[in-house]
Amino acid sequence: MAVGVLALQGDFREHAAVLHQLGAAPVEVRLPRQLAGVSHLIIPGGESTTIGRLLDRYEMLEPIRARAGRDLAIWGTCAGTILLARQVLDVKKGGQPTLAVMDITVRRNAYGSQLDSFETLLPIPLLGEPPLRGIFIRAPQIETVGKGVEVLARLEEGAIVAARQGRLLATTFHPELAADDRVHRYFLEL
Repeated sequence: MAVGVLALQGDFREHAAVLHQLGAAPVEVRLPRQLAGVSHLIIPGGESTTIGRLLDRYEMLEPIRARAGRDLAIWGTCAGTILLARQVLDVKKGGQPTLAVMDITVRRNAYGSQLDSFETLLPIPLLGEPPLRGIFIRAPQIETVGKGVEVLARLEEGAIVAARQGRLLATTFHPELAADDRVHRYFLEL
């Protein structure tokens, strides 16, 4: 199994480090030809507008869309969740390119600015105990999910922060920064 990490912008190095610890050899994906050899792709946190524009500029949107959830498992963290979402709220004038492959609606920067970033313990039943350390940095929130989308985790007040649709996984927080590889291991099993 070849695991790709989209390496256009954002915290792709942190994901690659966790994959190395798990014994995987991550492939940094920057061009469509690099995508061809991977069965799993992580779209990291970063700036979703920038990542979307670079996906468009490097002609990666269509190749990813064509394989998404079929022969390519995709996990979006934070900005990656925004890029996976079918609908994005609070998009700046002019919009942003997205993959629009997962039946979720996401609100950008749902908790406020960088100063409003926070950490909390997240119970994720399918990962077992203990709760995962959720790190939310200018994080989006999953507002709604469509049919066929399973909610995996919520904040205490009910906000959806992790969801799965077949071989598509979305987390609005940063597991790669939490010194806990359980979400990465879960993704590799998709």
